[in-house]
Amino acid sequence: MILRFFVKEANFFDLFEKQVQYAVDAASAFKEMMSRGLIDDAALRKIRDIEHAGDDATHMIFDQLNKTFITPFDREDIHALAKELDNVIDTINTIVSRMVIYKLTAGNKNMIEFSLVIEESVSAVARVIKGMRDMRNLSQVMDSCVEINRLENVGDSMRDRVFGELFDTEKDPITLIKWKEIYQEAETVLDICEDVTHVVETILVKQA
Repeated sequence: MILRFFVKEANFFDLFEKQVQYAVDAASAFKEMMSRGLIDDAALRKIRDIEHAGDDATHMIFDQLNKTFITPFDREDIHALAKELDNVIDTINTIVSRMVIYKLTAGNKNMIEFSLVIEESVSAVARVIKGMRDMRNLSQVMDSCVEINRLENVGDSMRDRVFGELFDTEKDPITLIKWKEIYQEAETVLDICEDVTHVVETILVKQA
């Protein structure tokens, strides 16, 4: 019954897969910037272009939602899922933009570590979204949700550790404030990925 219900309107799954691919692209570009230790004009333009494309994909889902009478799952859940995926991209873009404004180096070892975990988590989110198209992939979807939750816990531990290091070693209060905000935003990306799993789990419970 779940399978028949979910395939009534495949177009939404096409749109969600397109949207989540932009999140994957943003996470990959972010990791590359952090690993290279450089956010130049080209890199900044790339992440902003991805963010704009992600916005367009989100608006397309909302537009389709307004035009479609029969949807594959509850309308509020479609809206919530699209919004959370958009938040992933927006927050990554915010981190990059703030680092440029604050003149912070991208080669920071803690940000490299965060970028790797973020890429892992966003990749798992993509597996969740793609797996929803065919509910025979339910075990894969749930495994990926568990992995996203695990990575969110990793992010919490990383944030606490880097906050401790920051307050122990950074003498300039302005620089401390800047990095504290950036680290918190990096952990927030992982929180949002977990929020995606909460929406998906709600959808699955409703359709059980």
